[in-house]
Amino acid sequence: MRTLKACLAAALLALVASAAYAQQQITIVTSFPRDLTDVYKKAFETRNPGVKVEVLNRGTSSGIAYVREAPAASKPDIFWASAPDAFEVLSKEKLLAKVTDLANPAVPKKIGAYPVNDPNGYYLGQALAGYGLMWNTRYLKANKLPDPKEWADLVKPVYHGHVAISSPSRSGTTHLTVETILQGEGWDKGWQQMLTIAGNCAAITERSFGVPDGVNNGQFGIGLVIDFFGLSAKASGFPVEFVYPSVTSIVPANIGLIANAKNADLARKFISFTLSDEGQQLLLDPKISRLPVLPATYARAPKDYPNPFGGRIKARVNFDSELSESRYYVVSSIFDQTITFRHKELAAATKAIHDAAAKLAGKKNLQAETLLAEARELAFSPIVSEAKSKDKEFLALFRETKRDALKTKQMTGLENYWNSTARKNYVRAAELAAQAAAMAK
Repeated sequence: MRTLKACLAAALLALVASAAYAQQQITIVTSFPRDLTDVYKKAFETRNPGVKVEVLNRGTSSGIAYVREAPAASKPDIFWASAPDAFEVLSKEKLLAKVTDLANPAVPKKIGAYPVNDPNGYYLGQALAGYGLMWNTRYLKANKLPDPKEWADLVKPVYHGHVAISSPSRSGTTHLTVETILQGEGWDKGWQQMLTIAGNCAAITERSFGVPDGVNNGQFGIGLVIDFFGLSAKASGFPVEFVYPSVTSIVPANIGLIANAKNADLARKFISFTLSDEGQQLLLDPKISRLPVLPATYARAPKDYPNPFGGRIKARVNFDSELSESRYYVVSSIFDQTITFRHKELAAATKAIHDAAAKLAGKKNLQAETLLAEARELAFSPIVSEAKSKDKEFLALFRETKRDALKTKQMTGLENYWNSTARKNYVRAAELAAQAAAMAK
């Protein structure tokens, strides 16, 4: 009997200990690489013995889906990512809890015209991020390519086959890059530029990490990336350079507490730590190389470290996160249907257009020039008009997470139409460009 009682007591103690241990774990859903999360995980666990930080790495879109679909009993605690429009999606769906009281008062209210923290209090800026171009210096020298400075440089024929970008549906940072170009240049010109750049790309990578990794190892010459990919690679000794184009934006990378989190108190403690003097200084780690939101931290930064508060980064775009959030899924879908899934045809059409333009340079042939203009129109015009992109009913079709059979059919029909039309346009554009080239004399 005593043995049975002892066993039951031991089992009860083990159960209590197990429950206590479970309460000492926080789960973070993030799109950030391990080079960043491992540093914060180690620092927080060291300062809080007995606490375990579990990091679930997800692309931004899949991270949103994970938070949305997780059972109530298994909700993660923190969402941490670079995309403010993704946090707008979560907050509008009431999937975040207010964290106003965790804000560090030493952090400025705005970076340029952009609020560092959510005005409604549902997420906080933990770092700052800009978008630009990184390139492999050895690759460009070997291929006799000029250093790019602006997005517009990448439409030039000389860069065909030397560029890489990821898909915005798979990468929140790429979504922000594409959206920055659309906001900076306008819908029509922005898509024309994006389609031409994509036509010059050697690949559309599956994850945002694939772009900097490919540039670092010389697989690609140039990549469109969030700044810390370029800055950290350079700090780590890779033969790369990074530049902020003038048509860029500086926006917060955010952190938020998930509504009904299992371990909200510990999660709040972690969020506060990332915003503290110590937590902000971790961003200067060469493996991380991110821009702190705390201005005082830059006094400890290496020489020539980018400082958005010191006027060294000229960001022309005042990013509109509400506009970006309203068309978040539409932009991603358009990109996938006309670029990701049709990249082979787009790249072929782009090369044909470049080749024809080179053959016609300096020659006066109105018929050939007309054919070439038509080819460019087919290949590089946006599949969706600017007016349509502002249609609330159209946008709602893509924003809704729960669709009936009719709306699902409508959305699928649109995507199939975009895909098939893009293919037809690119094939025809290549044919017209070839005809124009044949007329060169």
